[in-house]
Amino acid sequence: MDMYEKLNELYDKRRKVEMGGGDKRREKQHEKGKLTARERIELLVDENTFVELQPFIEHRFDEEGMEKGSAPGEGVVTGYGYVNGRKIFLFAQDFTVYGGALGEMHAKKIANVMDLAVKNKAPFVGLNDSGGARIQEGVLSLDGYGHVFYRNAIYSGVIPQISVIMGPCAGGAVYSPAITDFVFMVEKTSQMFITGPKVIETVTGEKISSEALGGAKVHGSKSGNAHFSCKSEEEALRQVRDLLSYLPQHQEEEPPIQSYEEKDEFLYDLLDHVPSDPSRSYDVREVIRETADKESFMEVQKDFAKNAVIGFARVGGRPLGIIANQPKVMAGGLDIDSSDKIARFIRFCDSFRLPLVTFEDVTGFLPGVQQEHGGIIRHGAKILYAYSEATVPKITVITRKAYGGAYVALNSKSIGADIVYAWPNAEIAVMGPHGAANVIFAREIQESENPEKTRAEKIELYREKFANPYIAAANGMVDDVIDPRETRQKIMESLKMLQEKTEQRPAKRHGNIPL
Repeated sequence: MDMYEKLNELYDKRRKVEMGGGDKRREKQHEKGKLTARERIELLVDENTFVELQPFIEHRFDEEGMEKGSAPGEGVVTGYGYVNGRKIFLFAQDFTVYGGALGEMHAKKIANVMDLAVKNKAPFVGLNDSGGARIQEGVLSLDGYGHVFYRNAIYSGVIPQISVIMGPCAGGAVYSPAITDFVFMVEKTSQMFITGPKVIETVTGEKISSEALGGAKVHGSKSGNAHFSCKSEEEALRQVRDLLSYLPQHQEEEPPIQSYEEKDEFLYDLLDHVPSDPSRSYDVREVIRETADKESFMEVQKDFAKNAVIGFARVGGRPLGIIANQPKVMAGGLDIDSSDKIARFIRFCDSFRLPLVTFEDVTGFLPGVQQEHGGIIRHGAKILYAYSEATVPKITVITRKAYGGAYVALNSKSIGADIVYAWPNAEIAVMGPHGAANVIFAREIQESENPEKTRAEKIELYREKFANPYIAAANGMVDDVIDPRETRQKIMESLKMLQEKTEQRPAKRHGNIPL
């Protein structure tokens, strides 16, 4: 066989791999409203930058239904490409080949490209679309999952890891996305669950659809397992590209600074967004958008634990992580879910050198038997632990209320904040004026001829004497009381000042966060 014949053989084999499960299965994929693995890769990476690796890997079985060469590419496409000119490594499971089922060599391909990502200090993106373990390969499939999970865990905090669920993801397969930093899901075509509807019905008698059990809306709003819920695959992949623009390539690199559109640093409109009456609500997103660079705020987990808002933004072109209480939901109080949401986001930002800016307007931790029995102590402690542990620049802006233990937890000076600003209307106290007045002046109110009038007077007295930012400022717990309209300017100044910040922690194997 001469060289031209060998080249023809090469291109024939490559074409067979690129066709995956063949035209009929590709058409079936499109009928479900789903793209093929290679179409997804083309949308994710910059044009003509994808380089495929190990396309000719084959499984080692020759049994019924699994003859050699019957699974082109082993049901997964792996390689590297560029997003906005920056390198990423990736895999895309191919549902047209055995339903994207994971076997020994399928897992080996994924593990190999993960290792390459770490060696080359680049983010890793997984496009998941798989029916689960390849049953014909038995325990070797389970072992394959283990090799992937191990790398997800060991490489956590080393390189950013992003999972995109673009079809079924069931059984053990869900634990890889669960370990990664961010999970994207596509509405109506992607699901995640440990046990599917049929198993649940058999065991418990409960009837439920795949979408109602583990669809994007469920995981985006109830379980919190998904960070982004998208209406289409195209939208999901576009958002992955956007997310990567905020992140460094690896934990040793600073986040990428971008040019930004100049805006008046004095925020004239900010006073209109926040009512001075502490009993009135507002949308903290408006404060964030005013403060951040134009159209730079990318919210994370927006439908889960809505009493807290987290996300990425840029201020003066610098990427940072934002944590904020949301007064329009539960008066911005902290509960179990919001504690988990905030704590994990803090730890991600700290892993990848993203400064933290906290907008605080918190009434406290949510009271109630359900919260107490659900472990609010343990969950709330995660916020304290995460802020205390973080060594990135940490800035807090107290916009209105800062009461009790929640004030301490939300990046107070005592747990390591570098800079704490307060607006002049801020109320920093052990508890709100209403509750405090009822405790401190209980006898006077009770013995008064007009208890309601006396109570109102005492509430106002407490607010004037104690619930203001100047006592905290006098004791060094607030660095400055600022005009709210100067918020963006002050954050930019502080970020510049903290640019070279270094902070050491006691040597240890690792801490033991209250999980």
